Amino acid sequence: MTTGLLFALVGVALFALGVAGVALLAQLLRRILAFNLMGSGAFLVLVGLAQRGDEPDPVPQAMVLTGIVVAVAATALALALVRRLHALTGRLELPGDEGD
Repeated sequence: MTTGLLFALVGVALFALGVAGVALLAQLLRRILAFNLMGSGAFLVLVGLAQRGDEPDPVPQAMVLTGIVVAVAATALALALVRRLHALTGRLELPGDEGD
């Protein structure tokens, strides 16, 4: 098993855990963390697929670096929106059906 394949498999596992967290968790802060876990998994898959032989491909690595910057900005925006929702409603969950 090569290191690239190992990175890709761990990335797939992290992405699957993140998808489960986004789908199953109700609290918004935990959903944001699960969404970041999904992003980390996608980055690991890209890094794993960029390994070809002994020399890595620089284009996917540049995409991962750009994605990290975008992920940090998106996380900051999501946290600001959750903080605003908490200030307005006092809750950290989205309004939903009360019967479910």
